[in-house]
Amino acid sequence: MAGSVEIAAMRRALELAARGRQTRNPQVGAVILSPGGDVIAEGWHHGAGTAHAEVDALSHLAHGDARGATAIVTLEPCSHTGRTGPCTEALIAAGVARVVYALDDPGEHEGGGAARLRAAGIEVEGGALEDEARAFLDPWLTARRLGRPHVTVKWAQSLDGRAAAADGSSQWITGPVARADVHRRRAEADAIVAGTGTVLADDPALTARDGEQLLPHQPVPVIIGSREVPADARIRRHPHAPIVHRTHDLAAVLDDLADRGLHRVFVEGGPTLASAFLAAGLADRVLAYIAPTLIGGPRAALTDLGVETIAGQRRLAIDAVERLGDDLLVIALPEGETH
Repeated sequence: MAGSVEIAAMRRALELAARGRQTRNPQVGAVILSPGGDVIAEGWHHGAGTAHAEVDALSHLAHGDARGATAIVTLEPCSHTGRTGPCTEALIAAGVARVVYALDDPGEHEGGGAARLRAAGIEVEGGALEDEARAFLDPWLTARRLGRPHVTVKWAQSLDGRAAAADGSSQWITGPVARADVHRRRAEADAIVAGTGTVLADDPALTARDGEQLLPHQPVPVIIGSREVPADARIRRHPHAPIVHRTHDLAAVLDDLADRGLHRVFVEGGPTLASAFLAAGLADRVLAYIAPTLIGGPRAALTDLGVETIAGQRRLAIDAVERLGDDLLVIALPEGETH
């Protein structure tokens, strides 16, 4: 069983993994420990086509320095040749004596690295900080399992379920703490999606900000709909050029985003678009920000979901409820899903 030094190194490896680019490849970190338990090298995967985390860490050592060492890796070392060579062979060649990893690699071709290492006489242990690693890689794991990006659908509503007043105005239903939380979550996404109706009505910037300051990571804006977006719209000044899809085929949109390496999708673009993703069964997580206010009127947070009788209601499982200032955030998942 992994000892306290190895667990501490795994926590560090998860911190390193977060430095990697959010692409179609998983974010992976690695720490190399000497036989005495000292950290002698660190590495992470910088993006598609670059060295994997284990190889990146080993590259900081002179030949022979890793002999007898322990490699701590957040994901099972791969055993196949893609754009880079197998990490298992690099670890074997370096003379590593023990490998501790958090999660099994679910890939049909990438998996099996643990068995290859054991066959070479290396001691291998999996499952160290597995829950933390699974939560960290949840969007990537979902994308691998479903063959499409992980989709979060977000909306803000009044206590009586309204997203706007009768005249369409909606700024602001929730308070500053809730809005700051939204911006933090935007910064964790690869893409932020809105419909043309929301873009035309609200003229959103679709950026991730801390106050007026742009956060370091910005999601790529994606606009879905057939109406033209004005040349002077705020979204045109986004750090990333908007991707425009003049289609209502959401599966095709997600396929295109996956091809672009965008696998964490944040849908924030109004009741019609949110409802379309939910009705199509393409929402992997729901974020409902609920303000203690009453608005009334016709502008509900969601529109038609295709539910005609109560027997057809779409049940969700509550994953968490958070207090954000005066507001509540309810995080829900499709029934049967786990975080």
